[in-house]
Amino acid sequence: MKNPFDTPEREEFRAQLKAFVDKEIKPYVNDWDEEGKIPWDLHQKAGALGVWGFGIDEKYGGLGEDDNFLRAIYNEEFAKCGAGGVGAAMGGRMISLEPIQRLCSSEIKDRVLKDIVTGKKGSSLGITEPGGGSDVANMKTSAKRDGNHFVINGSKTFITGAMTSDYFVVGARTGGSGLKGISLFFVEADRDGFSRVPLDKKMGWWCSDQATLYFQVIRHKLANMSSKIDALEALVNNICWNMNNGEVPVAEISKAKFFATKELEYCSSEAMQIMGGAGYLRGNPVERIYREVKVMAIGGGSEEIMRDLAVRQMGY
Repeated sequence: MKNPFDTPEREEFRAQLKAFVDKEIKPYVNDWDEEGKIPWDLHQKAGALGVWGFGIDEKYGGLGEDDNFLRAIYNEEFAKCGAGGVGAAMGGRMISLEPIQRLCSSEIKDRVLKDIVTGKKGSSLGITEPGGGSDVANMKTSAKRDGNHFVINGSKTFITGAMTSDYFVVGARTGGSGLKGISLFFVEADRDGFSRVPLDKKMGWWCSDQATLYFQVIRHKLANMSSKIDALEALVNNICWNMNNGEVPVAEISKAKFFATKELEYCSSEAMQIMGGAGYLRGNPVERIYREVKVMAIGGGSEEIMRDLAVRQMGY
């Protein structure tokens, strides 16, 4: 049936995309699916066709205008390759392009936008979180101003293209509850405190990478946890030395008991925070440790008993 909305430009665009998919994608989709990735030069070949230039200024490599029929044609023709992961692997950048062009500074746009549109670099949108899925209004990732920049703390998951993207548009809470308290941040993948972990064993989209993203201060959490463990280890070593030399430092042993359990509670809680929703799942060591912490604080003498014993030994 003749499409009354077709124009010569749209028909030509469809013909170009069909030829591209037939030649550059269809013969290889099974191999790419098994490998779990697509070759990076495919991004640039597709970018040369202008498929990511909808609504993007020409100076950034875009089409300078938008046409939803062209967008539909792009999605239809790429879907005909028979592997949804191919389109996802390349097209994940599309939902981050508009925020970058509309909200980023001129310096950032001049530096990165053309490379994303032409397929030289990748970009992703980071909204979904481990604990809340796509419930944007209840976003937990936060951003706090620190001098002339912001520190983002939290995690995102199921982020398409995240393992290969160079740039990210990340949602984080800077204000009160609900959508009005959320801001968008442009984040480069090489920033301190940023890390990403691939999501494996997906049911579909094998050749499209999805990942969980972790921001800033997780390394700070690890440093804090490590410092507490070091302090506890030094205390235990001192007690061991004294006992090997015939002393029985009851007060120090009592203090070490409740100090150790409090630090265990702290570290297990921080580990749970780092792992997000995954840490809450049965079978995860963090879930088991977090669940069993309290019995360590009670067994062998509760914190209250140990504190009382310590102060009595100290003469108070």
